[in-house]
Amino acid sequence: MARDTIFISHATPQDNEFSIWIASRLEMLGYNTWIDKEGLLGGERFWPTIQKAIESSIKVLFVYSKNIVTHDGILKPGIENEIEYAKSIASQHGLQDFTIPLHIDESPYNLVIGLPNINHISFNDNWADGLKQLLKKIEKDAVPKKSMNIESTFSEWYENEYISNCSIISKTELFYTSWWQVKDIPQQFYMYLFTNAAQAKAIRDLNKDIPISLQSNILSSFDKKLNFTVLRDGEQIEVLPENTYTFSLSDVLEGFESDKFPQHREVENHFKRLLYCCIASNLFWRKWLKKYEMSNKRIAYFLPKYDWVKKIDFTYPFGNRKKSKSILGKYENIGSWHYGISIQTILFPIVGFSIKSHILFTSDGFKIIDDDKKQHSYRRKKGKRFFNEEWRDLQLAFIQRLKDEDGKIKIKVSVSDEYDLEMKEWPEMFWSEVGYNDPNAKMDIDKVEAYIEEITEEGESDD
Repeated sequence: MARDTIFISHATPQDNEFSIWIASRLEMLGYNTWIDKEGLLGGERFWPTIQKAIESSIKVLFVYSKNIVTHDGILKPGIENEIEYAKSIASQHGLQDFTIPLHIDESPYNLVIGLPNINHISFNDNWADGLKQLLKKIEKDAVPKKSMNIESTFSEWYENEYISNCSIISKTELFYTSWWQVKDIPQQFYMYLFTNAAQAKAIRDLNKDIPISLQSNILSSFDKKLNFTVLRDGEQIEVLPENTYTFSLSDVLEGFESDKFPQHREVENHFKRLLYCCIASNLFWRKWLKKYEMSNKRIAYFLPKYDWVKKIDFTYPFGNRKKSKSILGKYENIGSWHYGISIQTILFPIVGFSIKSHILFTSDGFKIIDDDKKQHSYRRKKGKRFFNEEWRDLQLAFIQRLKDEDGKIKIKVSVSDEYDLEMKEWPEMFWSEVGYNDPNAKMDIDKVEAYIEEITEEGESDD
């Protein structure tokens, strides 16, 4: 009998998610797997079918967890039957390492008699790392692969049967977005048109205490009374703009008609640029963030490794659950990793910013490793260990660190009128009345795809 199948034994339904995940990864890599599909859907387990599958298998992957025993600590009958039958097949045909336990939780190693003496492959901390170890084992044992042009029956079943049975359910869930809204903003802003760019820059440099946007010979500010008195050659001279334009927030958001400069699109662009300066050039600078220009020319902001940097403590909204989170840390022997963000001003559906998350790497906690390929490689490897929950908490911690002592995120935008611009302390959130049964966080698809990409590249380099 030609043995070419990897049999996956698991507790149903508790360990279905992991079992589906490991089966799909192995199928993706060209291995033929067998998994109890009826059991996955809550149907009856047909023992003759399972026996036949084990008899034709080259390996039995035993998903080892607390779920394989009852509340009384007794091995579940279906699990026990599969293990004992696998032992008899291995003994009958002299199969070495026929059963391989995949340890997916913190359960003790003595749940099954005889298995503590068999090397368990750990999937406790990271499924991708466990998969990597498993692949080394089955490659060493020469487990055959199927022709890659043969369609996977498992994949076909997964798409047609299992997914179709995972319907939307009724449950209330809180969702976090990457939108960060302005909470309070002055209702007017001003555009100052100077004769040339040099004049505009001189006045911008003179009013450094507040955020001012400089674009060519135009300054934008929330302050209607800028200081125009410049000291030159021991004399105080006034450098006045040719024109000053005043616009309301409604002018920006709702639009207006004009046949001459500045038209609505120009006003909108200058307003968005001014908001960006409020955050990037003022708030981020005050909070000791450094900036880094990425390969796509976008600017990312991150916290360097200062001696006084500590974990960020915060309490989640809508509850009392507390969290302590680091947004940087040591990375192997390379240096440090840093969570950073880039921002883009948006006016719809909110007035605020769209946040994009990044992982950056420094050699000493300050100096970015200026090699795009290395940054990409480190980012992919580090990011494999980040799940959606991790990215969410990093973003929340980053924003919480921007608070002042009074718990608010304020930027002084006017000297003459004492105006402040205030940001919300949380990104936008919304409640949903429907959801679905979330897969185990360790089953993160981005992480898995990155890992598959990694091992594919390793295979290509070996060739």
